[in-house]
Amino acid sequence: MARRALLGALAGVLLGAVAARAAYAAFTRRPPVGDVETWSRTNHRGEPITLLEGPAFVAGAAAAAAAVPGLPAGVRAAAVLAVAGGGGLGAYDDLYGATASKGFRGHLSALAKGEVTSGAVKLLGIGATGLAAAALTTRRPADIVVNGALVAGGANLANLFDLRPGRAVKVGLLAAAPLLAAGLLRGDPVQATLAALPVGAAVALLPEDLGERAMLGDAGANALGALVGLAAAVTLGRPGRVAVLGTVVALTAASERISFTKVIAGNPVLDRIDMLGRRPVEQAPAGR
Repeated sequence: MARRALLGALAGVLLGAVAARAAYAAFTRRPPVGDVETWSRTNHRGEPITLLEGPAFVAGAAAAAAAVPGLPAGVRAAAVLAVAGGGGLGAYDDLYGATASKGFRGHLSALAKGEVTSGAVKLLGIGATGLAAAALTTRRPADIVVNGALVAGGANLANLFDLRPGRAVKVGLLAAAPLLAAGLLRGDPVQATLAALPVGAAVALLPEDLGERAMLGDAGANALGALVGLAAAVTLGRPGRVAVLGTVVALTAASERISFTKVIAGNPVLDRIDMLGRRPVEQAPAGR
């Protein structure tokens, strides 16, 4: 079992990485929707950046989940659904979303007034996708609710960190690493393989993110968080899942009142991790 877990993890990482890089190369030549300008945005420095990293992560992670050996049919289908659902709804918000309403409070307030924002569509859609993915892995109603909330909550939380180069990817990797390590130590091929999928795709795209050439956007961040959430939902016991879900809910609620960027900048350890691999604020981009 230990050998199968190791082989599954290696397959998940390699397939995710290769598929994500191939998708990024293909999308930068021919985007999945519109043209290159459709996906162009301005980052926190006021410089141009592309959101095509997001669709590349979605395509890479989904392809790897569909092809990697060793996953039960229900778990495989749940992984593809979580990635495609979170990524597709995130892409909708990336391309057509308005910024007037932000956060749960903003979108729900707008909904109460009869205004259906793109963010509300995304939140409700990811919630439904999370429940559907959970239903593919368990038949117990209580577990479906908890697991679905983990998938949806993970998708939303990852997106809240996608405000600086590499930050959402690092958060996703830090969240997936313990699940991957536990799967390897336990010799659990399903846990190891499932946790490895987001790691491979995220690491392969991290240089583009840290280099401030691309960012995950809602599409990539939602898909990354959903897949890590699913890995936790499928592999942890109920007490562990409830604890993780409580942490996700607490951080999401905190984001309505405090700035994660300010908190990270004010903590030397978090700031060092956040700046790892990034160019200093005052440094000009290469070639400009």
